[in-house]
Amino acid sequence: MALWHWLVDPLAYPFMGRALLASVMVGVVCSVLGTYIVLQGMAFFGDALAHAILPGVVVAFLLGWPLEVGALLFGVLTAIGIGLLSEREEIKEDTAIGIVFAGSFALGVALLSTVRSYATDLTHILFGDVLGVSNGDLALIFGLGLLVLLTVVAFYKEFLVLTFDPMLAMVLRLPARFLRYLLLVLLAVTIVVSLQTVGVALMLAMLITPATAAFLLTRRLPVMMGMAALIGAFANVTGLYLSYYVNVASGPAMVLVATAIFLLVYFLGPDRGLVWQWVRHRGRQRVVVQG
Repeated sequence: MALWHWLVDPLAYPFMGRALLASVMVGVVCSVLGTYIVLQGMAFFGDALAHAILPGVVVAFLLGWPLEVGALLFGVLTAIGIGLLSEREEIKEDTAIGIVFAGSFALGVALLSTVRSYATDLTHILFGDVLGVSNGDLALIFGLGLLVLLTVVAFYKEFLVLTFDPMLAMVLRLPARFLRYLLLVLLAVTIVVSLQTVGVALMLAMLITPATAAFLLTRRLPVMMGMAALIGAFANVTGLYLSYYVNVASGPAMVLVATAIFLLVYFLGPDRGLVWQWVRHRGRQRVVVQG
């Protein structure tokens, strides 16, 4: 009975109910799209894009617009811009990402420094404020989140081929360039979905930590997506409750729970966990010695 009260009592506050729903959606969407980010080695791109949307957020804040509107517009433009810039052979992709990342983030901080409440506003943008999610924010999070998930389902086979066998994608004449830009735009939309929950600074953890933990547990993409979504949602909900009872920031608490789950899988995961690999190695050594 005590556990039931522990789970239900916080939901007596409307802001906790909204925060819980937002946390679940963010955990699922980030983790599902994060599987492609992990498998394609795009972690740096995801981190750069998360920081590069800062000017759009700040401009929206200064104009009194919803922050998500500025983030979405600037995020999509930045994703396409990085893609176009990295297509030139003279500039490597990581170089293009670094240039856009540093320049955009500096512009955002410079714009925000013109506001009197600079420190407080920057903290909310960088680390999120899930407890401040309004009904309008929740509707936007669910709307954009469902859009991302439905797009992933619609283009699942194409993304699958492009992720694991780019040469086969060329043979099948798949629109590889279109699919790449679509994935970048989906990443930008996912970052906007997560902005209110974990903020700019912690966005990368939501994208890659649950997906990486799931990668260590399975080799099949659909299973990996499902496990990543469960890990992401569980980490976010658990982190939200910890923030309520332990009085710590919600975004960092969510990331810490996800990191703890990853470490458990890394060391104790079946078959590919570090401990199990060590046990198997010791077993082989004994067989060799006895033989």
